[in-house]
Amino acid sequence: MPYYDKSEDWLHQSALLLQARPATTRITTRYNLKPAHRVTKAEKAAAAAASTTSPPPSTANAASKKPPRGHLVLKTFDPSSGVCLKYKTSKAAEVGRLVQMLGTLGRRMAALPEVAVSGGGAQDEVMADAAAEAEVGVGSGVQTPVPSAAAAAAAAVPAAASQAGGGGKGKKKKGKR
Repeated sequence: MPYYDKSEDWLHQSALLLQARPATTRITTRYNLKPAHRVTKAEKAAAAAASTTSPPPSTANAASKKPPRGHLVLKTFDPSSGVCLKYKTSKAAEVGRLVQMLGTLGRRMAALPEVAVSGGGAQDEVMADAAAEAEVGVGSGVQTPVPSAAAAAAAAVPAAASQAGGGGKGKKKKGKR
């Protein structure tokens, strides 16, 4: 079975397959990380002998110093219909995102209802405390105290003084001539 080119295509098709057959469809993951190439004593001796008689090391030796590269393979398989959906990636950022998406696909595989994601068009719910306060009149401004004129004037003076300074430092005073 060929692999999908885009992860979005695999996610969409897997979600549709899980929606159609949640009881039989299974998602499997396989992560393959090839170990780094270890240099044996014989290879070291051969490299040392070659470096004294030949020019700088070849690109094959430089390639062995690269870190190992892992591959994640995701497979959605339904044995009753024979459908097999595969996706393979080696991008670390995409691996993290796909592992997170496996949670939502797992909910579908377990035939659980989907969890609404906030911010994505979900409607806001009224909290129970806020609904009770609205019925009583708390927070509606009815019980808010009105400050007296003297208290309002005293509160306005520090606010004006703090705006004039602009950051805590006063103006630099000029010297007398």
